[in-house]
Amino acid sequence: MTDATTSQLCAQVAQALLARGWKLATAESCTGGMIAAACTDLAGSSNWFERGFVTYSNEAKVDSLGVDAGLIAQHGAVSEVVARAMAFGAIRHSLAQASVAVTGVAGPSGGSAEKPVGTVWFGFQVDGRLTSERRHFDGDRAAVRTATVQHALRRLLELLTPGE
Repeated sequence: MTDATTSQLCAQVAQALLARGWKLATAESCTGGMIAAACTDLAGSSNWFERGFVTYSNEAKVDSLGVDAGLIAQHGAVSEVVARAMAFGAIRHSLAQASVAVTGVAGPSGGSAEKPVGTVWFGFQVDGRLTSERRHFDGDRAAVRTATVQHALRRLLELLTPGE
């Protein structure tokens, strides 16, 4: 079940997408489909949610989204270039006009000095424009994943409604 904050963000994203006649695709690694699940918890989501890719493994990122394996080998799965490639791939392999991608280290293990637990890269493609950003979230695995979902939706909403 989706919490109230996430539900409200999904409803706002839905309104913004519907106003443009657009659909959304998600490409998720560290959240394992939580963004897609939150979106589809909302009644009527079939009018604006096109599909979700859960690409937890590197192979899935390559096979499902067309991420270049060389990018993953060179930069690691948790990187700006991979997040951007995931967002681009979600658009390319769907009928959506907007996408959000997340790849990160949710923990409790898997972190490093360069990419500590809580590090998440986000990729967004909205109206043909590809953007990315890195965030760090504190807390346990559940807290990092929840914060990732909420930030993804909040930032997507900002990109869909510039200047509002």
